Amino acid sequence: MQRTRAQESRAAIEKLYITMRHLFMRGSYKPMGVSGESLVDSLLVLSPEIYGLLGDDEKIELDGLLYVMERLPRGIEQCRYIRLISREGYENSTFSAIIPAKRKRNCYRVDQDQMYVEMTRGRSDIYDILTHITFLYIESEKIKSNSTDHKGRIDLNWEMLEKTVEKEVNGEEFDREVACSYLSHVIGRTFDETHEAVQKFESSPHTSSLFSIVYHLGKLAMDEFFNGKDREISFSSTLRQRVGHHVYGELWANAIKSVLFEAGLIERPIHIISANLHSVANTIYGHQALGLNSFEEIEKIAMDISTGAKVNKGKEIWNFALKNGLIEVHDTSGTNINVQLIDTAKMSNDSLIPGVKIAKEDKKKPVILIMDYAFGEQAYECFDELLKPYDHINGKSYPLNVLSASIMGKAGILTGKKGDIMIPTSHVFEGTADNYPIRNELKKQDFEGYGLGVFEGTMFTVLGTSLQNKDVLSYLMESSWQAIGLEMEGAHYQKAIQSESKIRQNISKNVKVLYAYYASDNPLETGSTLASGALGMEGVRPTYLITYKILEKLFK
Repeated sequence: MQRTRAQESRAAIEKLYITMRHLFMRGSYKPMGVSGESLVDSLLVLSPEIYGLLGDDEKIELDGLLYVMERLPRGIEQCRYIRLISREGYENSTFSAIIPAKRKRNCYRVDQDQMYVEMTRGRSDIYDILTHITFLYIESEKIKSNSTDHKGRIDLNWEMLEKTVEKEVNGEEFDREVACSYLSHVIGRTFDETHEAVQKFESSPHTSSLFSIVYHLGKLAMDEFFNGKDREISFSSTLRQRVGHHVYGELWANAIKSVLFEAGLIERPIHIISANLHSVANTIYGHQALGLNSFEEIEKIAMDISTGAKVNKGKEIWNFALKNGLIEVHDTSGTNINVQLIDTAKMSNDSLIPGVKIAKEDKKKPVILIMDYAFGEQAYECFDELLKPYDHINGKSYPLNVLSASIMGKAGILTGKKGDIMIPTSHVFEGTADNYPIRNELKKQDFEGYGLGVFEGTMFTVLGTSLQNKDVLSYLMESSWQAIGLEMEGAHYQKAIQSESKIRQNISKNVKVLYAYYASDNPLETGSTLASGALGMEGVRPTYLITYKILEKLFK
């Protein structure tokens, strides 16, 4: 029997992860060697939607390239050696940390040829960056092929691109349209497509120019092919020893519980919300400080803050919050997950949001713990450690009185469009037998009447959004799974909640769970994938509406 395209794609995903795990344990590999070839072949078979024209023999994928470069350290395209490390003391060195715009991690350019990248967010982060790097190497081979003839002679367009990059480095003027003409031949795209892409890269302050990126990717491929200068990916021994052992999650959780203890909040009722670090504070303190008495009024203020309007109340809300119960806990562990604590006993107003009162007795007034988004498997590591009792140096153990866990996230939608809302009834962990039916306190009807599409059903927790393709996603949507969306953390959060409440019994069995996601992309729709750009202002309403409904459901 012939395999379907969806089956081939799922097999390619499995092969990718098995190969990545093997190479990680081995310690190093050459991307264009035998080991790296297995990753390349699997990624080409899969051809994920986010990488667009990856499977084309000549055309370079431009939107996917920008997406990847904003998530990798600036200058990585110039380095022959990329080393993934743990937190190993480089933060105390004289090396300047390079922090990618869309993935918060410390990276260090050790010398002209070497880039060190700190990986402190678990396996998902390692798989994610290896996928992106494999994409870059596939594109670099196309650049090499487009810039040489069948006898290996260098093309004139490549030579002219090299001169353009030299002028750019020296700060000299050059004719951009002429340069785009040379570049278009090297990347196999039309002049219009090239010119538009050059402008997109120039408008991103966190990446090098497209001229420079293409040149250096091609140069490394040529140096390897013609001069035997192999490229190499390696993993430090410390990283290999630490992954999977909750090293950073434990440091992170203990730091938070230490602040709760010092502030006298460790035994108070706690509501945990995993979300961004602005919507909860702006919603609560917008009502407290400015007397905003409806969701629409709160949304208008949020719009003003998001657009950077000349007159917005963001600073006023924030200053009020710091004086009325908000405590910031900045991450120093390496998880890159900052936290806010809201002590409702220190609020000057007795209503949390319009029409919702809080308890009168101080010891019954809850603490709201807001944690920034986790990344993939990191969600289990951090949540599992957070829900454990706090073992203080005085020898006493303090179990947390967790009443609820609310997860607001962004996810890929399969049945709607960007900005719509998804309410999961279960999380299924892709590629495993792990299924998590949930009793979600949030319901579809809670969000109806606000002008947004709302979908309720099964959501898939995937190994990596950058590996999804239409065939697999169509199968998940159209088969009896009837999936409504995909994300990377839901099953990991629920695994932690169930293990700590039902097995270890560190928290109450009756802990309430509230899950809701807003659609950042639709990977089945051309032009709506993650590589097509950020959600922008379309994301304000669903973000604040989910926040508002979580608070309303918890405290009403």
